[in-house]
Amino acid sequence: MCGIQVLITQTGVNGAKTETYNEIWASLTAANSRRGPDAHNEISVNVGPARIKLGAHVLHLRGPNTQAQPLVAQNTGDILCWNGEVFGGLDIGDRNDGVELLNEMQRQKAIDRHTYIQRTLSKIEGPYAFVYVDYEQQHVWFARDYLGRRSLLTKSMGACAMLVSSVADTADESTMWTEVPAQIIYCVDLNAQTLDEGTTEYSWNYATHGLEMEAKDEQLELPFGRVDQTVDIGPSSDIALDVQLSDLAEFPDICKWQPYIDRLKSELTQAVKTRVDSIPMNGTHARCGVLFSGGVDCMVLAAILTTVLPRDEPIELFNVAFENPRQTKLQAESAIYDVPDRKTGRLGWHELQRIDPHREWRFVECDVPYSQVVEHRAHVQQLLVPACTVMDMSIGVALWFASRGHGTCVTAESRTAYVGQSRVLLLGMGADEQLGGYSRHRSAWEKSGPSALAREIALDVERIATRNLGRDDRVVSDNAKEARFPFLAANVVAFLSNTPIAFKMDMRYPRGVGEKLLLRLLAHHLGLVQASMLAKRAIQFGARTAKMESSQTRGQDTL
Repeated sequence: MCGIQVLITQTGVNGAKTETYNEIWASLTAANSRRGPDAHNEISVNVGPARIKLGAHVLHLRGPNTQAQPLVAQNTGDILCWNGEVFGGLDIGDRNDGVELLNEMQRQKAIDRHTYIQRTLSKIEGPYAFVYVDYEQQHVWFARDYLGRRSLLTKSMGACAMLVSSVADTADESTMWTEVPAQIIYCVDLNAQTLDEGTTEYSWNYATHGLEMEAKDEQLELPFGRVDQTVDIGPSSDIALDVQLSDLAEFPDICKWQPYIDRLKSELTQAVKTRVDSIPMNGTHARCGVLFSGGVDCMVLAAILTTVLPRDEPIELFNVAFENPRQTKLQAESAIYDVPDRKTGRLGWHELQRIDPHREWRFVECDVPYSQVVEHRAHVQQLLVPACTVMDMSIGVALWFASRGHGTCVTAESRTAYVGQSRVLLLGMGADEQLGGYSRHRSAWEKSGPSALAREIALDVERIATRNLGRDDRVVSDNAKEARFPFLAANVVAFLSNTPIAFKMDMRYPRGVGEKLLLRLLAHHLGLVQASMLAKRAIQFGARTAKMESSQTRGQDTL
């Protein structure tokens, strides 16, 4: 992982602006260095009429040794700042993926210097944000991956200067940072009159199978199709659905669902394995943890994780709870942190111990006093930029403290002060959008039936790239941890997009069963009986970061 910062200025920058740029650069260096504490380097180059300054801050997660950035191609002078993970499409082995990606770009450039960026990115799978300087053609390329799983922001400093960074600065509020839209790759021609005039966009698109369209090398085709909106009554149409299930062992017509359960297990296992195999060994320390509420999403990830990690490695389960002054007025002091996610988290931890008693499960209770929220609030708010709502803060605070991993490691015999060791954290983002986990999905079905539900799911999946993954990356990475999202692996998205709605959810069943039904059936298949029947609860309510001071604030209110 890497924190990226780049300043592009065309000729004629005056001294006053240079001083401003230096202040911003220093602020960005401080912010990005928290993301990548293992190596830092800066280089400045003249490219045509422009001066480009690049900085990179590395968190070592690939290869046997820490690889400093920016990376420079010896033959061409091209420069790559890479904040990403290549999980597929290139043979990385135990080498550094950034180095191998730059080598591949150089190979593709030798074939066709006009389309090499698009062809290289079309080959790989994984989350990323990058900046690439084509020294010969005097171009700067930058983008996020097609699902927006890594943060990248831009800030215009006038017609002839711009900044690109993983996080925003605190030195200058005269202009706003904006999130780089995912599903677009940007190319800036440095010889244009202004940087805006020199910018060309290349968009990712869904496959056009069956349409008579001429294929072009510069076309960017997504590795998954649109959501199948075929409406079917579903496999349980002949079953009386008003019966309350007490256990999914009673689920009718399981044989019709079994192929989908098996396939989801296979695809998720592949996604988890790919995301943890390359993490460097860390002695006896944990390499991978899970942000853990005890809900079905994180429970399934933990249950699969224990099947792919070596037997002697511990798994950290980070469970966060907050002192909420509005709630604690009504509670005994001993129950301040006994929030909903803590209760389900403990149940989930015990259930994981039951299905794999030989694994060392480290259940870490991250208790956050209100005084710490006040102390760190301004810092978290800066990480959210350009996100700026009350809901962003409620979620951001929960993710920041959970990923920090400071708490108490609990066993049956003891409670010990603990600081998380894992540099990679698995998160369940993407499950709700694809499997019908939000209340609006059930509302669409109740109001207008299965066709409306299918449309709502399709819309949610299409806008994953435009929502909050960049925000979440900024918050988690600030603790020198990398968030990885197995539910958003390309193979998982492709499978779920191609699966009929009726085999992913069935809103005729009650809450806690019908939404994310396919995932619940997989959870039950894995032995997670209790977790398979838990209703969804948003992190800000489960950890109690919502409405800490006032019951009158709304999630969409601006901070």
